[in-house]
Amino acid sequence: MYNKVILVGNLTRDIELRYSQGGMGIASTGLATSRKFTVNGEKKEEVCFIDITFFARSAEIANQYLRKGSKILVEGRLNFDQWVDQNGQKRSKHSVVVETMQMLDSKGDNQNANDYKPQQAQNQQQGYQQPNYQQQPQSYQQPSTQQAYSQSRQMPSSNSIPEIDIDEDEIPF
Repeated sequence: MYNKVILVGNLTRDIELRYSQGGMGIASTGLATSRKFTVNGEKKEEVCFIDITFFARSAEIANQYLRKGSKILVEGRLNFDQWVDQNGQKRSKHSVVVETMQMLDSKGDNQNANDYKPQQAQNQQQGYQQPNYQQQPQSYQQPSTQQAYSQSRQMPSSNSIPEIDIDEDEIPF
């Protein structure tokens, strides 16, 4: 069987990050996608709202860099959730478990584009520091020496990275 979903859209709310008992990050949010079409000469737009969930490191990255309105491309799998609500009613919904994501906001559109650089510089000078999350799990473990070394390596300067400006109309999907 094959279960693959690819979506491009905007986040409908800020990321909600929490941690499992094992210390794994779990982030959830919503994604709005739209499709434009014409019926009898009348232009219409159909919007679809999908709940999405990130796990592990991608949950922490999503929480750090994405906000309500951020445009992203996600690839993942469709998941069917079932539960019993407070009234004893059986409830269910489909959601997408994100396996990979790509942030599509341009540097100028991303409100948090400058937030990364000061933290990056701080990490380079002092090595890895434990993230400051509001709900820090008790079982969170510091990364290994190899992980700390790889995060403290020198990043290329912004002058050496070419900037690519792609118009939204040029994206083939």
